[in-house]
Amino acid sequence: MRRLRAAAAVATFALTSACTVGPDYVKPTTPTAEAYKEAPPVASADGSVWNPAAPADQAGLGKWWEAYNDPTLNALEEQVTSANQSLKISEARFRQARALIGVSRAAEFPSLTALPGIASINTSDNKPYPSTSHTTGDFILPLDASYEVDLWGRIGRNVTAAGDEAQASAADLQTANLSLHAELAIDYFNLRSADSQKQLLDDSAKAFADAFQLTTNRVNGGAAPESDAAQAKTQLDTTRVQATDITVQRAQFEHAIAVLTGKSPSAFSLAPAPLALKQPSIPVGLPSELLQRRPDIAAAERRVAEANEQIGIATAAYYPSLLLSPMVGFEGHNAADWFNWPSLLWSVGFTMSQTIFDGGRHDALTEAARASYDANVATYRQVTLSAFQQVEDDLATLRILQQEAQQQDAAVASAQYSLQLFTNRYVGGRDTYLQVITAQTIALGNERNQTEILRRRMEASVQLIKALGGGWDAGTLPSLKVLEKSAGAAEVPPG
Repeated sequence: MRRLRAAAAVATFALTSACTVGPDYVKPTTPTAEAYKEAPPVASADGSVWNPAAPADQAGLGKWWEAYNDPTLNALEEQVTSANQSLKISEARFRQARALIGVSRAAEFPSLTALPGIASINTSDNKPYPSTSHTTGDFILPLDASYEVDLWGRIGRNVTAAGDEAQASAADLQTANLSLHAELAIDYFNLRSADSQKQLLDDSAKAFADAFQLTTNRVNGGAAPESDAAQAKTQLDTTRVQATDITVQRAQFEHAIAVLTGKSPSAFSLAPAPLALKQPSIPVGLPSELLQRRPDIAAAERRVAEANEQIGIATAAYYPSLLLSPMVGFEGHNAADWFNWPSLLWSVGFTMSQTIFDGGRHDALTEAARASYDANVATYRQVTLSAFQQVEDDLATLRILQQEAQQQDAAVASAQYSLQLFTNRYVGGRDTYLQVITAQTIALGNERNQTEILRRRMEASVQLIKALGGGWDAGTLPSLKVLEKSAGAAEVPPG
């Protein structure tokens, strides 16, 4: 009993004197600015989407796609949440990272092993100091315990590092969630733009068919040369080819949407409908807020924290480790003796281990951990800079496209007026049909460009929402306590 008390005293001293070695984590600084260059601080008269003073609406919430007020888009986005396979992969990787916290946490507790054994032993007649009995039985039921005292914080840092990685994985899941929803919205707007282009080309083909009939009648009446009819037929056929060609793009976007919503392309279709949506106002906020709103930035920062813990783990390897290994059990000649008091056996003790020479292994591992930390800090800062660039790019795109759209509207009106003038002059015999063909081509080109600019504005608005984080906030990242509590619970698809 005196030996047992002595061993307990050593263990108590080891537990109470434990400390954590290695650097404490300090969040790295990142470059930022007081305001976005492309976002003027004063609201414009028309409430432009790139203005930070614009009122917040659904574009700043989790289900940001609802701000476009398109029921079909809303239904498709909900299917991405529940059925997209890439999102399920990210969700499974998050659950894996969360479960690994439990693996690291288990090292904080003793491990207990039962090793029952039964053996019959026959000794040799030539054995030195032979006993009177050649055959003996050994029935043993030991319980071995093993516990490593976390003297230098290595085990605790492993738990913290696993929690940091799980938080980073949770942010990765939200990054994938945001990216996939944005990808579907962009594909949807591209598909609707293709529908608009198809409708425009079909309408133009009908108008050109009427023009062809007009020139044919004039040729038959001797009021125009046969070349006018040939030119009109060429214009008609070319437009029909363009209308057919646009269906290739539409089919590809439809197939992409099917896969994003977890369906086979052969079992999915969307009825044609022209793009006729209005882009929502988007609250931009301040650059400093972007650090909290981008899940990819949060993931990069959490991996910096994890790398910091790895430095502490590598540093702890320089110090001795203490392993407690008590054992208790029963041993006898037969199983009936197992639970007799004289059959009790026990042992208690500890082992102290200290590396004296390892050829520089610990030094190399520590240097590698520090280099990994530096790389993660640089990655964190680069991700932040790229995020600022994406926001500025999308703000500039929206600002310029709005101006371009106004100019294009004026160009379309001018082209249509010009076409009407040349058509009237041709009918009156004052111009050749070449003038009409030229005006038709210019008018159609401007109308198609008008549709294309609308598509680009809608796509840029989605990209801006994505660049701003889609309403996500780093404060929603689960804590280590919450991660451990929720491990093994029923999973809810990400929203």
